[in-house]
Amino acid sequence: MRIRTTVAAVSGAVVLSGLALPTAQAADSHKGHTKITKVVVNGGKDIVVGTADKKITMTVTGTDPKGIKDGFAALWYGKKLDWGRLDGMLGPAKEPRCTKIDAKSATCRIVTVAHPRGLKNSTAGTWNVVAGLLGKGRAENHVIKEKYKTVRVQRATRLTVNASPEPVKKGEAVTVSGALTRADWESRTYAAYTGQPVKLQFKAEGTSAYTTLKTLKTDAKGQLKTTVKASVDGSFRYVFGGSAASPAVTAAGDFVDVR
Repeated sequence: MRIRTTVAAVSGAVVLSGLALPTAQAADSHKGHTKITKVVVNGGKDIVVGTADKKITMTVTGTDPKGIKDGFAALWYGKKLDWGRLDGMLGPAKEPRCTKIDAKSATCRIVTVAHPRGLKNSTAGTWNVVAGLLGKGRAENHVIKEKYKTVRVQRATRLTVNASPEPVKKGEAVTVSGALTRADWESRTYAAYTGQPVKLQFKAEGTSAYTTLKTLKTDAKGQLKTTVKASVDGSFRYVFGGSAASPAVTAAGDFVDVR
């Protein structure tokens, strides 16, 4: 049996030599004793994509009584793995490379590239991983799991902070402003991330830990602004805890000299 490929059609990827997916709707498929034992995407970390291309490495490990011949993995977004109706697909960018572990098992390395121009902002969040392995031998034993696991593909975030005036007299007001933005994949720029809770933190000079002073929400332009009373020298920073669609980010502390 030979499993026909559609990878090239959906993502511009190379045609795999031995393993690919059905031409219309993918579905779990299994023949023989081929097994997937582990799939790792991006080293187990969330995939954060900004406005530049992002290379993503996936590995599929498994076994077959006669050994592993080929492997496949891709990321997809949608309700089901129907090639013609997917909202997002990240397929192999080049031939996978399988490394033999022993006579029966191997790990196949697959590389894909997330191009922001090909992503929809609305798809930021949870994606599915389709994975497959092809066993050696004439029977071409194989296994394909269209939803082996899920991963998060997120829009990169940026956060700034500025505390002024510097220096400031003790007891006077310090204005702490900043802005939270995130990657807009469709325009390939960073745009305001509105209505998000952000913590204002302070660390007194000579201490090692920041303390949360208050929590603000970003306005319609993604901006933050508040005032606090100056008491001692120290650094102010903003901290965003992240969301399903965008990762946590912490602004570098801005030091204020209190006189």
